[in-house]
Amino acid sequence: MDKLKIPDFSKIDWPDMKLKGSITGLRQSFQRASRSVERDLPELAEISNLVVDGADGPLAARLYVPIAVGSGPGPALLFFHGGGFVMGSLDSHDIICRRLAAGSRCRVLAVEYRLAPEAKFPTAHRDALAAWEWATTRGDMLNFDPDRIAVAGDSAGGNLSAFIAQEMNRTDGMLPAFQLLLYPLVQFVDIRAKKMTFREGSFFISPNLFDYFRDSYIDKKTDRMDPRVSPLFAADEDFAGLPPTHMVLCGWDPLKDEGRAYASKLAAHGVPVTIREHAAMVHGFMNMTAFSITVREAIHDAGAVVGRALGAIDID
Repeated sequence: MDKLKIPDFSKIDWPDMKLKGSITGLRQSFQRASRSVERDLPELAEISNLVVDGADGPLAARLYVPIAVGSGPGPALLFFHGGGFVMGSLDSHDIICRRLAAGSRCRVLAVEYRLAPEAKFPTAHRDALAAWEWATTRGDMLNFDPDRIAVAGDSAGGNLSAFIAQEMNRTDGMLPAFQLLLYPLVQFVDIRAKKMTFREGSFFISPNLFDYFRDSYIDKKTDRMDPRVSPLFAADEDFAGLPPTHMVLCGWDPLKDEGRAYASKLAAHGVPVTIREHAAMVHGFMNMTAFSITVREAIHDAGAVVGRALGAIDID
C-alpha cells in the first residue's frame, strides 16, 4: 500500500481559537490539501457549473458527465461534500466527483450547500433537501432518470445523504434509488466517551475537531440528538424501506463504529447493505488521491458499486 502523507490537525485546540481566523485558516488548509494534479485523472465528456435551488436561494453546483453515457435519461448521483459542515466546496471534492463519475458511468451532480458557523443547523440539511427536490424534478434538463438517482457523500456529506433518504421515508417523498455513504457522520453528539486507538484519534478527526465542527453547526445541545443531524438515532420506522446502501469505512477512523452500527440498523430492517472497510485508511482519505493509487482505486470501486446498482454497469 502507498505511504500516505496524512495531515495532522489533532494538536490544535480548535474551540480556543478566534472563530474568524480558525474558520478561514481551516478552510484554506483543507482546500490546499485537497488540490491535486494527477496524470491518470479520467477524462469526462463534460464538466459544467450550474445553479440549483437551495432552501433560501441559489446554490452553486457542478455536473460531471462521463464518456459514452448516452444522450437519453440515465442514472445519476447527487453528491454532497464532507468537511464537518464547516469546510469543503465543489473544488475540494472535484477529483472525487470526477473519479466517481468515471467509476460509476453515471452523471454526478455535486452541490455546494451553505456552511457553518455562518449558516447554523438545520441550514445545510434544508439546502440538501431543496437540492434533492430540484434534481428530481429537472430530469429533462439534466438527463437524469428520476427512478435511478442515488444520493452520495463523504463524512458530513454522507450525513446529508442519509438524512435525505430518511426524510423521504418519513414524508412519503421520492426515495433515492441508492445510498453511497463514504465514512459517514451518522451521530453528531460525542466521540470523547468512546475508547479510541492512537491512530483513530490522532489524525484528521480528533475529539477537539469533532467538537469544533459540532459546536460551529449546532447551537442547542438538545439538537445534537435530532435525527436529521444524527440519523443513527432515528426511529425504527425511519429505517424500514430505505434504499439499498453501500458504505465505505476506514480502519483508522473514530466514526467507523457508528458506521457499522448504522449498517446493522439498515440490515435489521431489511435494507440491502454492503460494507467495504479500508483497514489502514483514515477519515477523509478520499481527498488524498495525490498521494496514493490505492485511494484512487477505492473511489473507482465505490463508484462501480453504485453503477452496477443503478444499471449503468452490467453485472457479470
